Parts: sequence; C-alpha cells; structure tokens
Amino acid sequence: MTSFDLLIRAPRAIMPDGERAVSIGVNAGRIARIGALDIPATAREIVTLGDDTVLLPGLVDSHVHICEPGNTDWEGFLTATRAAAAGGITTLVDMPLDSVPTTVTLEALAAKRSAADGQCHVDVGFWGGAIPSNLADLPKLHAAGVLGFKSFLCDTGTDDFPGISPEHMESVMRVVARLGSTFIVHAESAEASARMPTISTRRYADYLASRPKGIENLSIAEVIEAARTTGARAHILHLSSADALPMIASAIEDGVRLSVETCPHYLTLSAEEIGDGETAAKVGPPIREARNQERLWGGIAEGTLDMIVSDHSPCTPDMKALDTGDFGAAWGGISSLQLGLPVMWSAARQRGYALADIVRWMAERPAELAGLAHKGRLAVGGDADFAVFAPDAEFTVDPARLHHRHPVTPYAGKTLTGVVRETFLRGRRIEPFGRPRGAFIARDGVAAGETQELKRSA
Repeated sequence: MTSFDLLIRAPRAIMPDGERAVSIGVNAGRIARIGALDIPATAREIVTLGDDTVLLPGLVDSHVHICEPGNTDWEGFLTATRAAAAGGITTLVDMPLDSVPTTVTLEALAAKRSAADGQCHVDVGFWGGAIPSNLADLPKLHAAGVLGFKSFLCDTGTDDFPGISPEHMESVMRVVARLGSTFIVHAESAEASARMPTISTRRYADYLASRPKGIENLSIAEVIEAARTTGARAHILHLSSADALPMIASAIEDGVRLSVETCPHYLTLSAEEIGDGETAAKVGPPIREARNQERLWGGIAEGTLDMIVSDHSPCTPDMKALDTGDFGAAWGGISSLQLGLPVMWSAARQRGYALADIVRWMAERPAELAGLAHKGRLAVGGDADFAVFAPDAEFTVDPARLHHRHPVTPYAGKTLTGVVRETFLRGRRIEPFGRPRGAFIARDGVAAGETQELKRSA
C-alpha cells in the first residue's frame, strides 16, 4: 500500500479541470499522487475534510508591500506572512519599495533577504526595482533571482524610488526583454498628475476628482506602445480605470505581451459608499464609482482582467490621518492580505462565479505572472500548498482579529462569506504563532545555493 507523509481526503477540491472529489498524497513537500477519494493509502497524517469545506491550492499574491527593513513599524515579514497564511495565501511576492533600502541593487536585495530570514510563515519572492539610475543593476538582480522589475511612471513620494519617464521605460523594457524577465508598472502619468491641484479635504469626491481616470489611461497607452516596440512582457498593476480595458484588450489581441491585474477593493468598494473623512479607504489609484466597478467586472467576464491580488500596502494609523480625515494628507494604501479571499468570494458568488474562478484569479494567474510553475494549482509534482476553505460560513470583520501590524481596514464591520479553516505550506500545517517555515523563492534557473550565498555575503 502506498505511504505518504500527508494524505488529504477531500470530497470537494478545486483542480485545474474543475471541482471534484480527490485524495492527495504528499511526500517531501510535493504533491506525489492524486487519486480517488477512497484510494487505499497510509500516511503519517491523514486529514479527512467534510462536505462543508473545499480544498483550494494555496493562493499566490504577487503584489505585497512589506516595509522591512527600514520601516518595520509599518509592516514586517512576520506579521504580513502571518496575515497571509490566515487568508489562505501560501506564496507572496514583495514589492521593491517602502523599505529602506529599496530593492534596486544587489546589496539591497541581500538586506531584504537578511531581514526576512526566519520570519516568513509563507514562501516569499522579490520583485526588483527599476529606477532612473540603476539600469546596469538589472542584469545583476535578475541573476540573483528576482522575479521581475517594477517601476512607477508617476511620483512615488519617496526620493529613493523615483518614477521613470516614458522614454526611460523603453530602455528598461529593452533590458527586461533581453533578460527574458517581466516588467510590472504602476501606470499613472506624472505629467498629467502634476497638472492636478494639491488637495486638503475630508470629502472623498474631492480626492477622486484629483486622480481622474485619464491619468491612468494616458500612462497605460504609453506602456502598451513601449511593450509593442520592445517586445518586452509588461504587466499593468492595480487597474482602477475601466476606460483602459478596450485598449488593453486590443493590444493583447494584437499580440502585445501584456497582462493586467486589479484588486479586491476596486471590485467590492465604491466611491459612493466612502464617507467624508473615511481615509481607511484611500488608495492610489482611487476606488471609483459603482458604474466603473461594473465595467471592471465586465472586464473579468470577458477575460481581459484575469488576475486579482491584494496590493497590501500598510502604514501606521497616524499615517492614515484617521484623526483629521484629510484625504490629502493620508497614506494611500489598503491592507487586505487576510481578507482578500472572503472579500472576493462574497462578491463573486453573488455574481454567479464559482470557486474555480477564484482559484484562477488569485492563485493560477499570479503564479504564472511570477514564473512559479510549481505554485497556484493542485497538480502532481507541485508544491503541496493548500487552503481549507469553508465557502458557506460567514463572519463579521473585526480588526482585532487581523494579523497585519496595524489592522486599519475599510472592511471593518462588514459581513463576509467564506472562512479559511487551515493553511498548509509544502505539506505542513501553518501554525500562526509557531516557528515560521517559509522559504525564499528565486526565479527558475537560480539555484537555492546561489540565493544562500547572496544572503551570507550581505
């Protein structure tokens, strides 16, 4: 009889070909066998799920800001990855800014890995940063294992991660294309943004008016044409403006190597419901009107939008200007690692979508973006990453039960459907307050030994 380290018998599991009953055997952290629910087998641990839970692949979140080192009082690896595990996420990719130093050199990448070492409850990869001064560093970062390169086309508000011009973007894309890597971009036009007035207001409508859709639309058009010219693979981060969907679809149809993501807050919150002074909901680009949200859902239905990630962007409560409610002064960012799955499931099921759609948007596609073929799906040979999800259970969001460092959230008090019961990383149950067992992820072709060597040289 076949023996495994772990055997999960799941009457309901989301497989690449849809939902069905399976038994999954795990050895050495990998899925070793997938068979019938009653397949004869033994294991050191056998987990038998009930009909009220569904086995999902561990989710992959390719858009997470962890501010350690340098701004660990905003967010750290320990708290962010604990929140991720509680939300069914088993792999995340860290953005290259909001920490000190920003991840734009080999030394900075080594500092990131050193800060994260021993603190991660889930597996963690890193994006490198492309800024005006580090074009020569990109091949070195690629060789060290970063999963791609991020830039801003607008002012970031920080001197150590300046935005790049559209002209420089083409130079970055040519390097990225030569490396066979991916360019991911915050697409808002610096030139158009500079024409907008500085605001100091408690009215959300004033903030929304200061970040019109045209700022995104203009910048996205520039990304498309640069990708068309250079042949680079480009990815639009956190799409807010539904106006841009037709030109994105047209570019993809033309063969431009382009993909696009959006976030739970753009699909489930609307400008009309954000009250004056409610700066917990400030994010950039902004949450827009309900009619724009409906068009984003239309992009999902058409398949132009097929990736949903958190853009977990934490800060201290003071930085959110909760006392004054000033949208001009407040930090723009929403932290939702722990809540993204139930937020999206609550909205998606009402629109007739299935859990297989959630898995495609929040696990398969982000894993593909990051080049992680062994993540995001239940398949033999893949990592044994699982989320045990109760799709009909309900709960009310209580900030005191959130694990990220400062549980400021616009979802407080909302009733959501879907509860993560357990999360497994490479065949082992994640204990939120136990010893972190997450590993670093490098792009394919970079051996773990090279990664460790870089860590030791920091």
